[in-house]
Amino acid sequence: MRLSSEQLIPLGNDGSLIHSIDTAFLTSEPKKIGVAVSGGGDSMALLHMCIWWANLVGVTVEAVTVDHGLRAEAADEAAVVAAFCKDQGVSHSVLNWDGALAEGNVQAAAREARYALMAGWAKSRGIAHMMLGHTADDIAETFLMRLARTSGVDGLAAMDARFDRDGVKWARPLWEQPRAQLRNYLRRHDVGWVEDPSNEDLSQTRPKARKILNALAPLGIDVGTLKSTAAFLSSARSALQCWAADEARRVVTFEHGDVIIPTRSCPPVHTEIERRLQLAAIGYINGEGYPPRKMALNYLDVALLKQDRHTVAGCFVTKVDGGLRYSRELNAVEGPIVWSNRNVAKIWDGRWSLSEDQNHDRAGDLTIRALGDTMKDVPDWCESGLPRASLMASPAVFDGETLIAAPVAGLQNGFSARIVADFASFLLSR
Repeated sequence: MRLSSEQLIPLGNDGSLIHSIDTAFLTSEPKKIGVAVSGGGDSMALLHMCIWWANLVGVTVEAVTVDHGLRAEAADEAAVVAAFCKDQGVSHSVLNWDGALAEGNVQAAAREARYALMAGWAKSRGIAHMMLGHTADDIAETFLMRLARTSGVDGLAAMDARFDRDGVKWARPLWEQPRAQLRNYLRRHDVGWVEDPSNEDLSQTRPKARKILNALAPLGIDVGTLKSTAAFLSSARSALQCWAADEARRVVTFEHGDVIIPTRSCPPVHTEIERRLQLAAIGYINGEGYPPRKMALNYLDVALLKQDRHTVAGCFVTKVDGGLRYSRELNAVEGPIVWSNRNVAKIWDGRWSLSEDQNHDRAGDLTIRALGDTMKDVPDWCESGLPRASLMASPAVFDGETLIAAPVAGLQNGFSARIVADFASFLLSR
């Protein structure tokens, strides 16, 4: 249900804010939505607006807070959200993650954990749409932070207002709203919020970016201008993705999970598009969807000047006639997974879907793992036309230690394996 202008008129100054929630769903009409709420001003404003919007259109709202275990104050902040939700008659859940166990980039690990936890929670509650409270300030701050890392178009582009992840639809309806406007909204409605003390910690990157924004204001560089610039770059990124997908259809060869990108074509592929195809091939094959760091790609280019093969980010890159073949690296594939219910296809290594095409009446669980050295038990693997390294990293079905099927290598035995998404579609989804 879309809100009419007549419904928004009584909301006065808040009409445009409520409308931003309404338009976040485009043509979908959810019966229930989830709201990620930390207790900060942005997410509290989002929650209040969602409750108001839901009352107008007859939708149920549920809130969720993730405690990363990284700050002692997080539990108290979750309690503030819980009290507000109780007063509003809204269901509220707290999800916990032990950030103390994270290694490497803790903030990145926390972000990944947050999405995974909230997606699991949403699906368990029958929620298909999740709302996030990112604002124009977040976009501007992120722009400055990534500018310092010499990011290109993709890195500087605005975060997506709508996207799919982990089987859930996510929206950032407040991406065009400045933080100050949301604080004013909360004051008008007498809604409290919690100030995160880390926002004032200038040893952290984001607070530094906020301070720099204030210094840039005399030049006319403010939240609004950076948000608009990031939005323009987002449009440019989309155009480049479409161009890359078109070129992929024209020049890229796909062979049972391997991607072959020509180094010479007519007309030639633009250097920027060729780079995008390389990064996409790596992200596509390693099943993570994320490209390697720029330095890793530079090392790959240098290595291939001296040798015929090199590994990068879980991929095995080999020189072939007129191009490069990108295959999965055997040592990087997912480990064995148990396949109990063979009426349902099983995903392995993030990109292979295995299914049983005929019922073998075989008792007990089967296991899916890389074919590896058991390729010696596939007599006709050469007829597949695929390199040995590619086949060794392909999925196979085992009963204990006995090889049952290796569909990619030609040993079907009633099983099949397919890639879950074609390369061009993958390019457009990034």
